[in-house]
Amino acid sequence: MSFSSSLKILQPLPLNSTRSNDKPLLFDPFRSTSKFLGSRFRLPSLSKSNTRCRSSPTVAVSDVVKEKKLKPSSNLLITKEEGLVLYEDMILGREFEDMCAQMYYRGKMFGFVHLYNGQEAVSTGFIKLLTQRDTVVSTYRDHVHAISKGVPSRQVMSELFGKTTGCCRGQGGSMHMFSKEHNLIGGFAFIGEGIPVATGAAFTSKYKREVLKETDCEDVTLAFFGDGTCNNGQFFECLNMAALWKLPIVFVVENNLWAIGMSHLRATSDPEIWKKGPAFGMPGVHVDGMDVLKVREVAKEAIGRARRGEGPTLVECETYRFRGHSLADPDELRDPDEKARYAARDPIAALKKYLLENKLANEQELKAIKDKIVEVVEDAVQFADESPLPARSQLLENVFADPKGFGIGPDGKYRCEDPKFTEGTAHV
Repeated sequence: MSFSSSLKILQPLPLNSTRSNDKPLLFDPFRSTSKFLGSRFRLPSLSKSNTRCRSSPTVAVSDVVKEKKLKPSSNLLITKEEGLVLYEDMILGREFEDMCAQMYYRGKMFGFVHLYNGQEAVSTGFIKLLTQRDTVVSTYRDHVHAISKGVPSRQVMSELFGKTTGCCRGQGGSMHMFSKEHNLIGGFAFIGEGIPVATGAAFTSKYKREVLKETDCEDVTLAFFGDGTCNNGQFFECLNMAALWKLPIVFVVENNLWAIGMSHLRATSDPEIWKKGPAFGMPGVHVDGMDVLKVREVAKEAIGRARRGEGPTLVECETYRFRGHSLADPDELRDPDEKARYAARDPIAALKKYLLENKLANEQELKAIKDKIVEVVEDAVQFADESPLPARSQLLENVFADPKGFGIGPDGKYRCEDPKFTEGTAHV
């Protein structure tokens, strides 16, 4: 089975093949060219004799049905039930993040808070296809990944408020969401940190199936990370390891075109990240990350490949964040025209239009979903605000494997057991 969407796709070369100019690596069903979507400038073109592949366009949600050339038995990409699930999840992500901004500026949250507005199609398109047993590894922009994976909004908001009812009992905060119950294993503040962890989770799945003979173990891991991470060593090392061992993992690049204030086009020698997959023996795919239906089609195949034991896939989702890098970022470096161009392609508005035009939902149904989500988010805020702060005694829990490593005081007792040990620290 192969990717069926009209997308940029590179497959790895067979071991006994050689690279040839007359046998391009790119699967390009529509044989058309376009510049890199995020660039205002055309990338330097190679001469015909040196060209190994041609680029193909990423298409809008309204064009998906026509370009997929669906079977006569179906003219829709999703059912009504599926469409409403996608819409509700994306609305929840957007409303939750908008509320986070309000709470941050009211002094309810501290530290750096990175919002996901504009990128909802990626999280929803991938995570809503997973089972409870599947694993998600996120970045510092992790609130919506957590919610999409099933972590209750109350727990995520409470964690942001630093309360004991949070998913990490208030000790993780914005960048360190974690839920063992939902197989969300981070939340990582430093870029690239989560990729080796995700690779290890995928290895666990393979080990359970092949060594421990747990034949029902078909668990898949999704590793989310951004374009800025793709120049880091962990990225390349883990692509190699995942391909070498055919691990059940999908590497999902959320390419929002900016690494804080550094344009992606200035930071890497080849901005088309998806091309790096075949270098390590796995398919590389580029998809319009502002289109949840296109993301979902690619995710289906990539997750399916992993579940069938066919190995990893690298998927580059080209998306855009509608806010600054964090809520402390005045967002003055990005071109206003660029921001306006992507704002006009809001993934939620595009899905809503698709649902209405194809009579999968009406305005009243979609309004009811939004009204329900507004109540859920407001309830999460009230719950978090009324929840207790952690006790000071919790400060050192889950930090050191052996808190006695602080040593023995002059009185012969462990320093960590002295009630005055935490004096001088900020109030928790």
